[in-house]
Amino acid sequence: MNASRTMEAPPPRLVGWRGAVAYLHRERGHSEILSGSVVMLVGTVVVSAFNFGYTVAIARMLGPAAFGHASAVVTLLMLCSAITLAFQLVCAKFVARNETPGARAALVRSMMKRAWLVGIALAAALALGSTGVASYLRLPSAWIVLLLAAGLAFYVPLGVRRGAMQGACDFRRLAGNLVLEVVVKFSAALVLVGIGYGVMGAVGALSASVVAAYFLPTLGQRFRGRWQACIPASFGEGMQAIVFFIGQVLINNVDILLVKHYFPPDRAGLYAAVALVGRVLYFASWSVVSAMFPISASAKPKEHNSNLLVVPLLLVVLLSVSFILLLTFMPGPIVRFVFGSGFREAEPLLSLYAAATGLYSLCVVLMAYEMSRRIANTGWMQLFFSVGIIGGISIFHATLREVVIVQIVLMVILLVAVSIPFFRIRSETAQEAA
Repeated sequence: MNASRTMEAPPPRLVGWRGAVAYLHRERGHSEILSGSVVMLVGTVVVSAFNFGYTVAIARMLGPAAFGHASAVVTLLMLCSAITLAFQLVCAKFVARNETPGARAALVRSMMKRAWLVGIALAAALALGSTGVASYLRLPSAWIVLLLAAGLAFYVPLGVRRGAMQGACDFRRLAGNLVLEVVVKFSAALVLVGIGYGVMGAVGALSASVVAAYFLPTLGQRFRGRWQACIPASFGEGMQAIVFFIGQVLINNVDILLVKHYFPPDRAGLYAAVALVGRVLYFASWSVVSAMFPISASAKPKEHNSNLLVVPLLLVVLLSVSFILLLTFMPGPIVRFVFGSGFREAEPLLSLYAAATGLYSLCVVLMAYEMSRRIANTGWMQLFFSVGIIGGISIFHATLREVVIVQIVLMVILLVAVSIPFFRIRSETAQEAA
């Protein structure tokens, strides 16, 4: 055995200035992932708190029936979020690859034009179909859908602005933008619903928050400069992102819709409460992915370093294990504090659902890393598994526990599937080093 291979790499001063730069770049990347994750995690906690406050406030102020109307409209916006998030991911990836302010400004301007076209088209389609949508969802007025459409026109371009902040690793500004949106939504809802606008007030607050988040804060100095030639976003990157987020939206929401279809209202309500708690873990994990993605995307192809996965994977594992243990040993106090004594039957499901969410969160870290490096097939794989969840729950739904078990089994298989490319890379690297 060659002794030099068993020894640690020498410090930067012994391998020349190029080695020092590479060493500092690697350490800086790990540091930025960690610090960015902390910033995004804090922002996620604040956003989750205000979102929860918004949900509880309008539920108590509107009552069950009107709250159901408001929830249906929020679900429509969540389905459209697949397009918004796709623009954000692609913008973040290519902003990270363009280093100068002028090139970044040119890229954002190009993507913003496309986003406005898509946003206006989606808003127009929703507006034209407002009567049919209102009838299908049993809403009291088509004006509710029209009010959402007004906000939707800004929602897609908002994804480009957030992608620009994320790609420039400006996590403080990005977290501030997310917090601004939810604070405006919460405050406006309290005022508008409180003075008697009901469901229209709740939906109006939703649209107002999107518009406010689009304009504030500004992108900052990193995008100011004379426009320069840039590395443009490709059609393939956009399709990859859209497929990825369609699968993500389905995996995160389709189980709730299926449970509402197969179970009576009280059981479906219990499951919705369990899912709401589980989503907290997913959003916390997504904050880690948001910090990792631009740093990985900015590295040159020859600088591929799978060790950048170590920090985000460890953070997500730590979050998942801590969350599962908390829900395993303290389900009662959590359920009573958040939902009240009427949801006690949901307690046994909390840790199980958290396990399914934790497994999926690990899958997302691996898929996002691969997408940051190249056009990958993992998005299509995820979409296939989202369809598998629909089929699995359609067949196995004797109990709520069985519904969760179906998701755990599928998420284990998905995790193994998305891990295979990384095991192959490490094996090839080891063979080359031998």
